[in-house]
Amino acid sequence: MKLDRIDIKILHELHKNGRITNVELSELVNLSPSPCLMRVKKLQAEGFIVGYSAQVNVAKLGQTLTVFTEVTLKNHRQIDFSRFVSAVEKIDAVMECHLVSGGYDYLMKIVTSNISEYQSLMERLNDMDIGIDKYFSFVVLKSPIVKSALPLSSLFPSVD
Repeated sequence: MKLDRIDIKILHELHKNGRITNVELSELVNLSPSPCLMRVKKLQAEGFIVGYSAQVNVAKLGQTLTVFTEVTLKNHRQIDFSRFVSAVEKIDAVMECHLVSGGYDYLMKIVTSNISEYQSLMERLNDMDIGIDKYFSFVVLKSPIVKSALPLSSLFPSVD
């Protein structure tokens, strides 16, 4: 399926607000409601829309700790990367894990209830013998900017 600018606009608006009504969405993308709904269903069927979720204000539930962790592996064979990813993907506290270029191999975003829980998690990872050579922790003190919606219209402006 080739996307046009209206499809990108639909994705952009749904990404910003997944609870928007079809009527409101159709007005924002300049379509009548029926064709707009057909496009949304097609975007879902083609896998461009993979789900909807609520953004939860975790601070209202209680205190949390966010840590960005740089991980360097001992070896760099495909099996070493696979073993590491296989282990960390099972840990609920690991919110993101990115293979990156530069001075280390992975950048992880980890959210726990406190520093002791984070340290226990990292000790368990080290004890699992999944190839970690070293890791560095960066505790988040404040997050003045957090965005959940990508600027799809800016990223894909020339889609016709």
